Amino acid sequence: MTMQKERKKSRIPEFKTIAEEAEFWDTHDLTDYWDEFKPVKARFADKLFDRVTIPVDADTLAQLDTLAREEALNATALARRWILERLKQEIRARGKAA
Repeated sequence: MTMQKERKKSRIPEFKTIAEEAEFWDTHDLTDYWDEFKPVKARFADKLFDRVTIPVDADTLAQLDTLAREEALNATALARRWILERLKQEIRARGKAA
């Protein structure tokens, strides 16, 4: 007979999709499974984004804010989206011309 620990079967099922897993955790309490979790090491990037400051007048900011709220965003998120969209357009246009 060996002194090896018997590995206990997990009470957390195997999931086929993220949606299936989400549904499980929506209806179960994480603390009921606490003994099955183990700590992991996590690494985080020091700096994910650089920032750009763009001066705009009060009226422009108000208009941007209004449009952003219509899309459930803040002004910064909407401006970022627009910049990224336009950047892709410019790169595509210049790539075709080159």
